[in-house]
Formats: sequence, structure tokens, C-alpha cells
Amino acid sequence: MLTISNRRSFLKNSLATGALAIGGLVYTQCAPTKKPAAAKAATPPADPCEDLTGVDPVDVQKRKSLGYTNKSPMPDSQCDNCKLWVPAQEGKECGGCLLFTGPVNPEGHCTYWAPRV
Repeated sequence: MLTISNRRSFLKNSLATGALAIGGLVYTQCAPTKKPAAAKAATPPADPCEDLTGVDPVDVQKRKSLGYTNKSPMPDSQCDNCKLWVPAQEGKECGGCLLFTGPVNPEGHCTYWAPRV
């Protein structure tokens, strides 16, 4: 049979152990983690029209689904002579497209290429 002092001691130890366990759990969830070496700032591609830094992943996928490439396989069907082409701003090398966001190479191409009228 447990005495009152044994019960108090048991409860006190149980609460202390529980508090330590919860504190440890909170600490491991909130402690800063080291970033893996691969997660460090990646160097952007040499061609600024290939740099998709900051472009929404949904738009990156949209570019792929539209078959966008940085270099057109057909010299007469390039982005810069497409009716969906958005000319490059002054001082920029890359233009844009009305179908998706991000830089577009003037020599690029996608499956929705349409000649300017």
C-alpha cells in the first residue's frame, strides 16, 4: 500500500518527467535546422532567359505543358515573331509571353506559336 508521501513523490516525478518530455518535443520542433548544402543559393543560369528564379512553380509547369523551348527548332517560328510575344523592356534581353510568366527567349518556341498578322 502506498503512503501519502509516496503518492506525492510519484505524482511529482511523473509531472516533472512529462514536462521534460513536452519541453524536449517542443524544442526539437522549434529549433533551427541546418540547411543542406544543396539548398544553398544556386547560381542562376548563364542565359538570363533560362533563369526561372522567382517564377511560380505552377507557371514553370505551364511553360513545360505548352512545350516552350529556349531555341526554336523552326527558324521562322520564333517567339519574337509570335502574336503572343511581349517585347523585352529596355535594357533587358528577354521578353515575355501572354500565356505564362517569366523570361522568354526571343529565339524560343512553344506549341501555341501563332504568326503575327
